[in-house]
Amino acid sequence: MRIWTFIKLLAAFAVIGVMGFTGLLAYHIKVKPLGGVFEKLVPNPAEIVKPQTDTDVVEMLEAPELPEAEPGELAFQKAGEFIATGDLKEAREKLTTITNLYPTSAAAPQARRILGEMNLDELLSTESKEGKQTHVVVRGDSFAGIATKYKTSVDCLLYLNGLMEITGLQPGDDLIVMPLEFRLLIEPQKKVLSLWSVGKFLKDYPILRAEVPANLAAQTTTIDSKSAVLDTKRIAPGAKGYRQSEKIIHLAKLPFQIRPLPAAVADKDAAPAKGLFLDPADMEELNLLTRAGNEVEIRPSTR
Repeated sequence: MRIWTFIKLLAAFAVIGVMGFTGLLAYHIKVKPLGGVFEKLVPNPAEIVKPQTDTDVVEMLEAPELPEAEPGELAFQKAGEFIATGDLKEAREKLTTITNLYPTSAAAPQARRILGEMNLDELLSTESKEGKQTHVVVRGDSFAGIATKYKTSVDCLLYLNGLMEITGLQPGDDLIVMPLEFRLLIEPQKKVLSLWSVGKFLKDYPILRAEVPANLAAQTTTIDSKSAVLDTKRIAPGAKGYRQSEKIIHLAKLPFQIRPLPAAVADKDAAPAKGLFLDPADMEELNLLTRAGNEVEIRPSTR
């Protein structure tokens, strides 16, 4: 019995010793280095790399969260995909969504520019019948008379029918006509003139210079008339030299016009006459799409 008792005591002391040593080792690692044998077993406890938990491993494996893409930019990317595959109808819908719902999106200016080009391509295409009619020429018809009847312009008649100048009309001839029921929105502070059709955006035209009265008030007016000038002489639509002439849109009740910016005006301080000045190519297009009587809204403030 004494032998077994002695063995049991030794075992008990051994267990107590192991527990005590383990406790001291834990104190050495977690609280304060104890030196001696403990320092030999664990030289630099402060530099021990903390074991990674399951949570740590999961966090390392997870991809970092990316900022959520802005809806307008997502729609613009989708529109680009549709354009690349030739689905222009879906692309136009996406671009229109950006213009109407996300006007402050970083993608909005580019979306409006592309949408404007697409709209005008379709509008002026002879293959597209939307908004166009066919007039059968009868005896006594003239280009000016037909333009007045359909609320269009001689310029537009000539363009849609592939004519460079006025020619004789023969009874029975077919002419494509497109009523110009468009509206202009002028925003001098934003430096943009936009073309609209019954609330539908068509195209933006950048205003390169805005020489207008400082006290210009918000108002609605109309196009009073249009003119074409070449070497100080007025040229009638379809007449010789008309294509090279400077097109000018005169507004009712306002002391300035819409006109092309002269190429010679390179110095910003060299102000031309009063007016809203567009790129010459844009002015040609705008002249083609407008007529006397079109509504014009002026919004001088961006607020």
